[in-house]
Amino acid sequence: MTTSSTGTPRTAGQPPPGPEALRERALTALLAARERTALLTDCVEGPELTAQHSPLMSPLVWDLAHIGNQEELWLVRAVGGRDPLRPEIDSLYDAFEHPRAERPSLPLLAPEEARRYAAEVRGRALDVLASAPVEGERLTASGFAFGMVAQHEQQHDETMLVTHQLRRGPAVLDAPAPPDPVAEAPLPGPEALVPGGPFTMGTSAEPWALDNERPAHRRDVAAFWLDTAPVTCGAYQRFIEDGGYDEARWWHPAGLRMVREHDVRAPLFWRREGTAWVRRRFGVVEPVPADEPVVHVSWYEADAYARWAGRRLPTEAEWEKAARFDPASGRTRRYPWGDTDPGPVHANLGQRHLRPAPVGAYPAGRSPLGIGQLIGDVWEWTADDFLPYPGFAPFPYREYSEVFFGDAHKVLRGGSFGVDPVACRGTFRNWDLPVRRQIFAGFRTARNAAEGEGAA
Repeated sequence: MTTSSTGTPRTAGQPPPGPEALRERALTALLAARERTALLTDCVEGPELTAQHSPLMSPLVWDLAHIGNQEELWLVRAVGGRDPLRPEIDSLYDAFEHPRAERPSLPLLAPEEARRYAAEVRGRALDVLASAPVEGERLTASGFAFGMVAQHEQQHDETMLVTHQLRRGPAVLDAPAPPDPVAEAPLPGPEALVPGGPFTMGTSAEPWALDNERPAHRRDVAAFWLDTAPVTCGAYQRFIEDGGYDEARWWHPAGLRMVREHDVRAPLFWRREGTAWVRRRFGVVEPVPADEPVVHVSWYEADAYARWAGRRLPTEAEWEKAARFDPASGRTRRYPWGDTDPGPVHANLGQRHLRPAPVGAYPAGRSPLGIGQLIGDVWEWTADDFLPYPGFAPFPYREYSEVFFGDAHKVLRGGSFGVDPVACRGTFRNWDLPVRRQIFAGFRTARNAAEGEGAA
C-alpha cells in the first residue's frame, strides 16, 4: 500500500489522482467546513455572535468574517489572481494585528454582513477551484491552497466550539453520545512497551500537511512505556483527593504560581456538589464521568499529575512513534490503525459527539501495540516545546508556525473530539501556552523502559 498525492491510500502501480479528483476532494473539504461553520453560528442570535464570551476568545462574528477573509486572501486573490472584495477590512481580521481581547472594540462586520461576505467569497473561491491548476507550483500542487483553507476553517470551527463551551446560557448544541467501550476488545493493559530504535517522524509526502509537520526525518527513540489510554477523570480525581493541587513538589514553579494566584483546584468547568464532582459541558451540568479522558487541563496540571503518579509526559517524538510506528513491519504509518483516512469506527473526531468517548472505545483505531484513542477525544499535552524540525522552511507564510517556535508554547498531539479529520493527522502538530485550560486538552503519561515492567 502506498499513499496517493491526496494523502489517501492507493495500491502500488495505481496512477495518482487527476485534476478532477483533486478538485472533488478540495470541494468536499470546503463544503464540510462551511456546513460546520453555519451550525456553530446559526444556533445563536446576533447579540451572542457579537459578544465576547471570554477575553481568551474572539466574538463568534469575528471568527466568521476572519474565515471569509483568509479564504479571500489565499484562494480568490493569491490563487485566482482576482481583485479584492473588501480590502479595507483586511487589517480588522488580521489575527496578529489585533489580540483577541481587543477584537470586540473593532468596527467589525455585523452578523448578516459577515455572512454575506463569507458567502460571496465562497462563491468566487469555488469559481477559482473550477479552473485553477491543482498541479505544478507548490501553492496549488495537489490542491494544497484549498486544503490549507479548509483546514484553517475547521481549526476556527474548533475554536468557536471552545467559545460555545465558555458561553453561559442554555444549551444550543446537541449531539449523540459517543460509543461505549467494547467489552470484547479490552485494552491489553494499562500501559504498553514501545520498542526503541529509529522511525520516520514528520512527513514530506502528505500533500496537505502544514509547514511545521515537515520535513520527514529519522528520529531515534529509546524504549519506553506509554499509557494505553488517556488519563481519565476518575484517575484525575484521585490526584485531587490526594492533595495534588496543594503539594508544591509536583508542580513546575510557573504552574504553582498559576494554581495559587487563580485558586485552581480542579479541571476547568468542574465544581463540587456535596461529595461529588459535576461539570458544565456546553450549557449542561452533569456528573463528571469517571471513565472519560479528563479534559480542560493545562500543561502544568498534566505535568503535575504525571509527577504525582511517578511518571512523566511523553516527548513529542515518543508520542508520534507510538501513534505511527508498526514494530512488525518497521514501517511508519499515517495513523495508528494504518493508512486509511479516519472514519467513525476509528476515532472521535469532527464534533460528531460533544465529549470524549470512554476509555476502551474505538478498538479499530488502536495502534499495533494496542494503544487506544491516540487520535481524537482530547488533544494530548507532550513534554516538548514547539520547535521546528531539522530542515524546516516556512510555507506559505511565516506567521503560521515560525513566529511561535521557542520555549513559550508546548506541543499537543492527536486531536480532540472537536477537530475535523481534515485537520488531524498522525503528523499534525498543535501548540498552546502551558497555562491554557479552555482548550479540549488532556494527556497520557509515560515512563522509561529502564524502570522495569509492571503497571503504573
